[in-house]
Amino acid sequence: MSQRLGPLSRSSGSCGRRKRRTGFVSAVYKAEAPVEEAGGTGFVENLHVELIADLGVKDDSDTGALLKRLIELGSSSPEFVLPQHELTEEKRVPGCASRVWIDCEVREEDSLVHFRGYSDSAISKGMCNLLCRNFSGKLTPESFLSIDESFLKEVTRGLGPVLSSSHRRHGLFSIFDSMRKRVHQLVSGGIDEPFPSLVITKEDLIPQGKYAESQATYLKPDQSKVDDLVRSLKETKCGVVAHFYMDPEVQGVLAAAQKDWPHIHISDSLVMADRAVDMAAEGGCENICVLGVDFMSENVRATLDHQGYNDVNVYRMDVDLIGCTLAEAAESERYERYLEEAARATENALHVVYINTSLKTKAVAQSKVPTITCTSSNVVQTILQSSSQLDGDLSVFYGPDAYMGANIKEMLEQLCGTSDEEVRKIHKDHDISSIKNLLSRFRYYQDGICLVHDMFGSEVAQTIRESYADAFCTAHFEVPGEMFKLALHASHNGDRGVIGSTKNILDFILGKVAEANEHNLESERLQFILGTESGMITSVVNAVQESLREAGSNVEVEIVFPVNSSAITSASQANAPAMPFGLDIVPGPAGGEGCSMEGGCASCPYMKINSLDALMFVLSKLEEDDSDPILQDYAPRNYEESIDGKSFAQVGTVPILHMRHFTQHKCMSDDLVADIKARGLQ
Repeated sequence: MSQRLGPLSRSSGSCGRRKRRTGFVSAVYKAEAPVEEAGGTGFVENLHVELIADLGVKDDSDTGALLKRLIELGSSSPEFVLPQHELTEEKRVPGCASRVWIDCEVREEDSLVHFRGYSDSAISKGMCNLLCRNFSGKLTPESFLSIDESFLKEVTRGLGPVLSSSHRRHGLFSIFDSMRKRVHQLVSGGIDEPFPSLVITKEDLIPQGKYAESQATYLKPDQSKVDDLVRSLKETKCGVVAHFYMDPEVQGVLAAAQKDWPHIHISDSLVMADRAVDMAAEGGCENICVLGVDFMSENVRATLDHQGYNDVNVYRMDVDLIGCTLAEAAESERYERYLEEAARATENALHVVYINTSLKTKAVAQSKVPTITCTSSNVVQTILQSSSQLDGDLSVFYGPDAYMGANIKEMLEQLCGTSDEEVRKIHKDHDISSIKNLLSRFRYYQDGICLVHDMFGSEVAQTIRESYADAFCTAHFEVPGEMFKLALHASHNGDRGVIGSTKNILDFILGKVAEANEHNLESERLQFILGTESGMITSVVNAVQESLREAGSNVEVEIVFPVNSSAITSASQANAPAMPFGLDIVPGPAGGEGCSMEGGCASCPYMKINSLDALMFVLSKLEEDDSDPILQDYAPRNYEESIDGKSFAQVGTVPILHMRHFTQHKCMSDDLVADIKARGLQ
């Protein structure tokens, strides 16, 4: 793997810390009491008014006049324009359809922040000048950093015809975010981008920081390992379904093996079982190896059985249970009490349970209260649609992920503060009144977390706000509220972020890369915060490089791992914080670094049990003697318990089938609605 040095690969410490020169001339920041803003006390409150007034166009529907004024602004006020020799890559605004540059300084004579910018597009140059001239010499650095960019929404409304293009709306927000980033660099002394990252080009991978190096190590696997795997899979007629969160070594080999053995699939948990059925039905696979935690193999087994493929064998990667803190939270006595509360609390109740739970959880839940499974990508629509179909006469109980539950509540609260029109964009049958009613009848379990996503807390979010203000922000729906709000804010402002499942995150990244390819600029850098498990990087790299190669693009895509400095620790570190179930330190692939609970490593220790050695061991046993009793130890859990004379598999599959109906028809099944109403009358 090439690890060339250059502007994208600077000397970095263990967590990828890079130091850049900041400001033009000699930037000065005085740590003294803030001066009175030149704009007066009402300056911040009336920002959108000031900006729109600066355009001097009375009729905001006159597109021609607005465009003319923006072009005029771009060619006036030279004091706010960066000269050509200062148009460096470090001052570029990422993600714009045209090239834009921003820089700033704090001048000694007034201790206020001043901006200059430039663009090779006349309209972007005008937007750049509009912001620079209205902020320069008006605020101290602290005051500027305290401004919420929501004022730009009012500006975009005022410039509606001009900003009808999503590229222009995004560009306006990106320019302002880059201004914030530059000011923070001044305040922090020039240290920025403290997280490790991996830069992807159409032909190269450039890791920056030890953590990124460890992630990149296996993205170009040993061909002999790939050949051995393909031979064994063909010999045993075995398909493989694996989760995005697999160790990079395993994913690298699996991805390379797909070229010679198509019955390998890497995805989020929702699709794994469906692809296993396809492998059995269309590929003639007699065995399926599941690389994931236990509820995933259970789901594959139950789905195959439901589709009539009982004779297809399913194997896990360890004789011991491969746990999940979230799934285990739902098997607790406390969760059963939560379900009992749901069953007796109201007349009409629906339990929406995360798909990432065991068949036992789903079966027990269905026996107590009508239950439908959900994913991180469809949970909001599931809740909105079910409430709509029951005419608002429904109480929704979500579980077990406390962060996702809190984030759903946050979204509903934000919707209540919008308009009926905005609500209907989310769901056509809802308005503010119905959302308020739903919010009053929404409950969520507050004691379940994903070990990995719990690490994306306030410290990580604060660092992103300060040092990565102009990056695209992605976040899984399971992350804590601080990270969730950050990505939600980005998604609402210029389409610069996404919240959802791993697939939603991958699709968002690929969409932005496709847009950048269309820009056809000589050079372009996109930066994404990967707000989920770092094992996903393999799928991101493969998909992004394929997109860049097909387009012959020079775009560079930087994937940032939001890992605290304390996440990269020595394997022999004294007093290391204990991980659950005795996993004190999870060794990294290189350098002896590991992951601490305090710093977060964005890496799931349970998923890492699914090693390449474990997969090859199972395959070797299948090759030697597929009737070897030891293989039964690798089968998914076989629950002996039953509910009302039916197995856990039979009852636990019902909530999954309800979700499949919703996915296909965009409505709750008649059986589910009837079950809710029937139990409500009991």
